[in-house]
Amino acid sequence: MKLYHAPTSPYVRKVMVLLHETDQLADVELRPVATTPISPASDLKAANPLAKIPALERADGATLYDSRVICAYLAERAGNALYAGGWDTRVLEATADGIMEAAVLLSYEKRLRPADKQWPEWIEGQSGKVLGGCAALNTRWMSHLQGPLRIGQIAVACALSYVDFRHPDMGWRNGNEALAEWFAAFDSRPSMQATRPPES
Repeated sequence: MKLYHAPTSPYVRKVMVLLHETDQLADVELRPVATTPISPASDLKAANPLAKIPALERADGATLYDSRVICAYLAERAGNALYAGGWDTRVLEATADGIMEAAVLLSYEKRLRPADKQWPEWIEGQSGKVLGGCAALNTRWMSHLQGPLRIGQIAVACALSYVDFRHPDMGWRNGNEALAEWFAAFDSRPSMQATRPPES
């Protein structure tokens, strides 16, 4: 299998952490790709018509894309219980992915759009989604986060780490002490340390 990969993508990192946690890393060849919404990589677009990462190219089937689809496939392939827990597990993953999406859109707005064309109300709206998601995790989902390892914990950890990476002044820890404490512990896992994005 080949995984279209960029180390700074939180969606790619979610797949990478899962690969580490399920001992499947050796089964996947990483295919580095540099892509943005305004300059998609041609080889990625050939594998995924949406030109988004991650995309998992398989020898025995169609290329899979969207991190939730890839993670579910890899968890099933490993015979792992990462998706046990019913709808709560999937809602927790969706919440984390929503935080990722808002944080990535903020990154695009700030890094790709010229400064004189940036939209303050858009930035405020996406920031509100990140902070609202973190507040919900802190008040509603701590018992799940502290339970057996599931995809939700992986997704949440990757989302929070991305917010720290791209938006260090967001202040998501304020008022979310339980979530911050959980994240500090989860972030020390070998799978998280091995997939940390580059500093530059």
